[in-house]
Amino acid sequence: MARILLIEDSPTDVAVLSQLLQRNGHQVLTSGSAEDGIEVCKRELPDLVLMDVVLPGMNGFQATRALSRDKVTSAIPVLIVSTKGMETDKAWGMRQGARDYIVKPPNEDELIGRINEVLAA
Repeated sequence: MARILLIEDSPTDVAVLSQLLQRNGHQVLTSGSAEDGIEVCKRELPDLVLMDVVLPGMNGFQATRALSRDKVTSAIPVLIVSTKGMETDKAWGMRQGARDYIVKPPNEDELIGRINEVLAA
């Protein structure tokens, strides 16, 4: 079981992803904005962050970069889960420090498999 921080502003996506993660044995922390998510990440030090890209204020790319460059949170893997599915978006997300990039809506088995891979690395 991992502690996963979900940074997502859509209440529907928060509910769906939280249920999916909990059903697979994970503990879920949530945040509705990048700025708050960064603070929660620093305070709670989760095992993994699932990051949306389209967020109010700071976007998920900026938040991923901030987390990957902060010595307190740099070891925490970030997995981007976004509707932005172009190859340029994926490449940019990885350049910001994400360990993986999944396009919404994620397939449950694929998402859990990718989470397990990132956590095992």
